[in-house]
Amino acid sequence: MQYLLLAFLLVETVVSVQKLQEHFAWNQIDYNFPNEAIRRNALLTGRFKPQNNLPVGIEIWQDKMFISVPRWKEGIPSTLNYIDLNSPEKNPKLTPYPNWASNELGNCEKGLSTVYRMKADECDRLWVLDTGTFGIGNTTQNPCPYALNIFDLRTNQRIRRYEFKPEDTNRNTFIANIAVELGSTCEDSHAYFSDELGYGLIVYSFKDNKSWRFSHSFFMPDPLRGDFNIDGLNFQWGEEGIFGMSLSPRTELGYRLLYFSPLASHREFVVSTQTLQNSSKVEDSWKEFFALDERGPDSHTTSRVMDDNGVQFFNLIDQNAVGCWNSKTQYNNKNHGIVDKDNVKLIFPSDVKVDRNNNLWVMSDRMSNFLMSSLDYSEINFRVFFAPIDVLIKDTVCEVPNYEPVFYSQNNQYFSKVPLQKYYNVFGHNLY
Repeated sequence: MQYLLLAFLLVETVVSVQKLQEHFAWNQIDYNFPNEAIRRNALLTGRFKPQNNLPVGIEIWQDKMFISVPRWKEGIPSTLNYIDLNSPEKNPKLTPYPNWASNELGNCEKGLSTVYRMKADECDRLWVLDTGTFGIGNTTQNPCPYALNIFDLRTNQRIRRYEFKPEDTNRNTFIANIAVELGSTCEDSHAYFSDELGYGLIVYSFKDNKSWRFSHSFFMPDPLRGDFNIDGLNFQWGEEGIFGMSLSPRTELGYRLLYFSPLASHREFVVSTQTLQNSSKVEDSWKEFFALDERGPDSHTTSRVMDDNGVQFFNLIDQNAVGCWNSKTQYNNKNHGIVDKDNVKLIFPSDVKVDRNNNLWVMSDRMSNFLMSSLDYSEINFRVFFAPIDVLIKDTVCEVPNYEPVFYSQNNQYFSKVPLQKYYNVFGHNLY
């Protein structure tokens, strides 16, 4: 009986530590070609080179998981794809979305050249930014312009394509992340795009079908935070600016807070979307962006998301981990937690997303090994995990007593009410 009890306690300990459950796993990526003859021909001609395919971004809509595969190298047959979440296969093949023809490299009007991340909204639309690029770093070519593509997920039809204006980008522009905010209607929608290497933030209004660009020094990298150590690899990404973004729940003012940080940085920044949605503010909003504290050492992050309760999740690529912060508490490393960590399975957790059932989804893809070294395709390289959010934050600093944040405006600043009637603004400065 004592041995059974000990075994039970050991199992309980393992379960409590390993909160994220592995759902899919691939040694390398394959696709649902129309038939085997076409697949063989793609392999023979180099149109499909399995070893060059790296999944990067994910999104969830109903029973579909969307997966992006950027065209960094030759042999990527499709950049925007999906799989069935209910697939009985552990390593299902990717199906191009919405079809093969729409994933043609260099077909600027009708195709997608390279997609990094995408966002499904509450109006059942999929927002997809096509960077129009092929290659990475010094090998990058731009056969097509940056263009936002929006698909109706119920019909799988593209309902809008919007090309960024020349003044939205510059010669260094590289955009990998997108955040989408809905107003009171589906028409009243805005998308935000982080220009990592051009150091800008682009805003797009669906209703007005126009875009504008913000510039700020908070978008630039921290020269002291450009050194990375991941899975035994040491390298420098010192030029990497604004990257990951997340949107807070809507405040009583009808807007949200956009949290962001450069990749080469350990610090978080924030701005109200009331500022971002006002195109006249692009030259007069310096003091409406605010700096928060640092997350602590080894806290580079590329992706983040915030759930409807205001809990932010973010990948910690140096730590092979996923972190959390409850936005009802002050932003500092004492209020940051680790919801899961694995030095094998979570090497470079590239994307994090929340579905409509309050589950967190995480993809890990060993990106740093892919770019800086090599992958061993005899072992598992790419994984997708999920877990209910309440399970993830249980017994962490992100699990706080139930109380509702109250947002209000004072001298154009935004504040939240927290326990013990202690007030501080969301930027971490005590009022009294």
